[in-house]
Amino acid sequence: MDDIVRQALAKWPNVPHCYGWLGLDRRGQWYMRDDRVQAAGPFAVSKGALLRHDKLIEFIGRNYDHDERGQWFFQNGPQRVYVELEVAPYVWRVAADFAVTAHTGRAAQPRRTVVDEGGRLYLDTDIGFGLVHSLDVQIAADAIEQGLWTPETMRAGELPQRFGYACSPATLRQEPAA
Repeated sequence: MDDIVRQALAKWPNVPHCYGWLGLDRRGQWYMRDDRVQAAGPFAVSKGALLRHDKLIEFIGRNYDHDERGQWFFQNGPQRVYVELEVAPYVWRVAADFAVTAHTGRAAQPRRTVVDEGGRLYLDTDIGFGLVHSLDVQIAADAIEQGLWTPETMRAGELPQRFGYACSPATLRQEPAA
C-alpha cells in the first residue's frame, strides 16, 4: 500500500466505503461505473467506462487488497472502493518461461490449476486466485502438457466459495441500521 494511502487512513479513519463504482473484467481491465451504469445492471451486463490512464491503473494495482469476507477493494486514500469482479480477483499473465504475473503487475507462484465446465483455466497462487488471460492459454496449455501444472475440474459457480472471494460486494453490502 502506498504511504500516502496509509497517511490518509490515519487522518480520516471513518470514511464510508464505496460500492459498485469499480469493476475488473476477465481480461484484467478496470472500469468506472457511475450511477447510470450501475442502474443498467450488474457488472457482467453493464461494465461502464474503461480506465486508460496508466498512472491511475498502477495506483489501483498497488492498493488492491481484500477484506476478511473475501471482498476485493482498491484503497483510495481513506476510502475502500469495493470491486465488482466479472470472474475472479486476479487475471494472470503467463510468460513463455511459465512465470505468472497478476494484472496488477505482482509476481505469483502457482500452487493449483483449475479448469471449469466452460474450459476456462484458473490458477490458485501464493497471492490469490485468478483466471488465466485468454491470450496466455496456449502457454498455460504447454505447462500442462509438460506436467508442470495438473488441472482439477470444478464448476465455475463453486469457485468463489471454494477460493474465498466475492464477485459482487455491492450485493453483499450491509446497510447501516437506521
